[in-house]
Formats: sequence, structure tokens, C-alpha cells
Amino acid sequence: MKKLFLLLAVLLSISGAEDKIKIYFEAGSVGDNFSTVISNGAKAAAKDLNVDLKVMYSEWDPNKMIENFKTALAASPSGIVVMGHPGDELYKPLIKKALDSKVAVTSIDTELPNSLNEFKADGFGYAGSNNYKAGQLMANEAIRKFDMKKGEKVMVWGLLSKPTRGLRAKAMLEVFKENGLNVEYIEISPEINKDPSLGLSVFSAYMAKHPDTKLVVLDHGALTAQSPQFLKSLNLDKEKLNVAGFSLSPATIAGIKDGSIDLVSDAQPFFQGYFSVLQIVMNKKYSFSGFALDTGGGFITSKNIGIIEPLVKNGIR
Repeated sequence: MKKLFLLLAVLLSISGAEDKIKIYFEAGSVGDNFSTVISNGAKAAAKDLNVDLKVMYSEWDPNKMIENFKTALAASPSGIVVMGHPGDELYKPLIKKALDSKVAVTSIDTELPNSLNEFKADGFGYAGSNNYKAGQLMANEAIRKFDMKKGEKVMVWGLLSKPTRGLRAKAMLEVFKENGLNVEYIEISPEINKDPSLGLSVFSAYMAKHPDTKLVVLDHGALTAQSPQFLKSLNLDKEKLNVAGFSLSPATIAGIKDGSIDLVSDAQPFFQGYFSVLQIVMNKKYSFSGFALDTGGGFITSKNIGIIEPLVKNGIR
């Protein structure tokens, strides 16, 4: 696979300045580790493939993502890479408008299943995890790893209200309930979604009311990274409270190493960023249709953190 990508990079980069492809890329939030890694992948591909890349940020606000798309489309680029958080209903007509204007579009991080079905032949693809499947995998792995028994309490802190993105929380809640666990759910507010450090008061109030909670699952990368500080601030016993979450960062790595975080699911955002740029280039140069790649499924624990840590420090994982 590595040799194939290198060969593609060489072939696709052999072009004059007049053929340079311009891509607008949605990356999430400035300074957010997931956003940094996913944009690192896109930048690496842009360098390999001689692409003019413009990174856009939305602070994870679906409305801002739509604004970014409209701004990008007005600039008449070669292609646009989107994150699917706003959902198919809002994105689908915009994607059609872009494709009708000969602007290629593909997606990362959160699926747009209806758009993928309709526009795949036109080059619209997806690189990222299947959110529902990722939720199922996380819940089942957590039950196995922490030997969860019927009646034990688990809290899921997620984004259930978001179209498609909320499927991860939905799947976890279903699996936990099907296994007889006592499940509590908290919706991540827009404010905490943007600045997870604000979640301390919410977490404090929950733990004060539910001190018997055995497992907390944080359906948010930056919130997962913040959790060791939450436990420390509230003087919670990390030997008694199991914490699981999503996405890697230096803070999350430190939490895994000191036992504050026990289980992390990783959707490999560097690959998402890299492949999405490659997808646009392949479509614009050779009319390739869309590819749908599931990048999720892996788990990081104290047992394999030694292998992953250098890659996190280098902005690759």
C-alpha cells in the first residue's frame, strides 16, 4: 500500500504550474489535536501531489462548516473536502451545485451516506470511521475490558443530537442497554464542544450525583484529552473509575500512561486528510469515482501506547 501511494504521488505530481490543483479543506478547530493531525495529513498530500491547499476552520460549528463551503465554492477551486457534521439535508444540494460547477467534493470524519450514494460516481468519497460501527465497537470493547456486569452504571457524554455524528453515541447507548447496564447520558453543549475545559462543572455535578459510576465514555476527542485534569481536580480515584474516549493527543497519551484514561478508539485522522486530497486529485486528473474507506476500529491502551506515542508527538497519530 505504501509503495502504491508513493507511485501515485510521483505520477500525479508530474505537472506544470498551470495544472496545479487548488483544494479547500475543512479541518475543524484551530489548535485542536484532531484538527491538527487531519490537516497534517492533507498538507503532506498537498506537498506530495503539488496541490495548492487552503485549510478552513469552523470551531466544530455545523453552521460555520456550511458557510465555509459556500465561501470555498465562490472561489471556484478544483475541489472541496468537507466534514459531514451538518448532515445530508444541508450539504446535499450544495454538493450538487459544486459538482454541476465542475468542483470536485469529498468528505472526511463524519459520513454523508445519502450524498455518497448519489454522488459516488462523480468522485464524492469518504475517508473516516463509520460512526455507528465505531460506537458498537467501543461499547463492546469497554464491556469486555472492564468486565462490566448487569446493573453497573456507565455514563456516555456525547453528541446524540447531531445528524450522523450522533450515531456513535446512539450505538454505544444501545449496546450498553442491551447488556443490562444502567446508562446515563449527557449531551455535550455547544460551548463545551468548542472549549472542553468548560466541562469540569458538568462532570463534577454528575459525579457528585452518581458516585457509583464504574465507566465514563467521552464521545469527543478534546474532552477525552481533558479528562485526566477533571479526575485530578475532583480528586477521583482513577483505580475505581474507568475512562474511555476517542482520538489521540499528547494529553491523552499522558492520561493513558498515568492510568487516568484506560481505553481510546482512534480513527487515524492523518490518513483521512491525506486520502481526501488524493481523492480530489485522482478525480480531477483521471475522473476516478469516489472511494469509501473506514479508517476506524483500532484501540489504544497502556499495552500498546509505547508504539503509538512517537507518532502522536510527530503529528501523525
